[in-house]
Amino acid sequence: MIGKRIIHRTADGVRIPGTWRHAFINNGGTYYLTDLFIYADGLIDCWGPATVEEFERKLRSGWVATGFPEGAEASAHGLVSWKFGETWTWLTPELLLAEVRDTLDELNGRPDSTGRCLAAVDAFLADRSEANRAVVRAAYLAIPETRRHYALGDMDRKDQPLRALVAGPGGTLEGSPDGVITRETHEEAIAYFEERARLIAELPSREPADGPATPHAPAVHLPHSYPRRRAENPGKVALRNDYPAPIDVDGTLYPSVAHAYWALSVADPAERAAVAAAETAHAASGLAAGSVRHDGWEHARSAVMTTLLRAKFSQHPDLAEILLATDDATLVYDDADSLFWGDNTGRGRNWSGRLLELVRSELSARRAGIM
Repeated sequence: MIGKRIIHRTADGVRIPGTWRHAFINNGGTYYLTDLFIYADGLIDCWGPATVEEFERKLRSGWVATGFPEGAEASAHGLVSWKFGETWTWLTPELLLAEVRDTLDELNGRPDSTGRCLAAVDAFLADRSEANRAVVRAAYLAIPETRRHYALGDMDRKDQPLRALVAGPGGTLEGSPDGVITRETHEEAIAYFEERARLIAELPSREPADGPATPHAPAVHLPHSYPRRRAENPGKVALRNDYPAPIDVDGTLYPSVAHAYWALSVADPAERAAVAAAETAHAASGLAAGSVRHDGWEHARSAVMTTLLRAKFSQHPDLAEILLATDDATLVYDDADSLFWGDNTGRGRNWSGRLLELVRSELSARRAGIM
């Protein structure tokens, strides 16, 4: 169960979600407490990345440990070392591997072993044949033992109704404390699942009232470019801050958003004018870099950029249409000079992309008559 332990790694500029859990590595007879990182793309990192198949081999060999012999040396690096005394663990290589596979299903939004079992229960309720009960039984036994108690999300009855349904009237389930299931117990289990299905059907939609949390449109990458002149059909290049789209800011005309940004960052008026008149946006940034900045510029720069982007897309309706055409896509903006403004293969903060999305939302709101 992932809970709130969500992490990410970046691969080719894409954030890969994952989660973590504790694990022990048996390295030369010493057991090292470490973290096991599990990522949605199937990569498992535990003292080095591995595929699921490679991780299984590490489990079977005992290198990723699930057993801890009394008297063995153990270490939590930089914290403490000790020797195992009386230990108790419920994990086996098979169980840990099954839990990891379930975690991969969860990270990818697929039904895990519990989800597949509950889907089989629904099929049984619709057609209560012994063949369908056998499918439920197999699906239940495929749930890792460590997770079966949590399958129904009912901490009072745990998985008892599931066990009774699987065994059937007069039947038993291996390893179950229930013994032979009576007809009455089975009927109670059926009633439990029928009531559960009714309550689930009555639940309101899980989608937030104001829409989904994630975009439905594919991300749009705005790579490094140095456009020198306007194009008839510029496409997404027009969304770059250095695209030559002159903007008027308080009576001063700047050749591009980038020219305006760098000019406004400079404290001296004469130097500011030179930056604004630079031949290219790249030249403007170079001149600004050699000038004295306004005090507190780093705290004001996001507000300045927001104002400049609003000016650009309000003064150039054709470019506003290009921005609106990106729908709700994440805008991934690269900036050769800044990890603040650029995403830069996941190393930067992508504030240019974020502010473009903000201005796009404002344009959409005005078009819809909301503001």
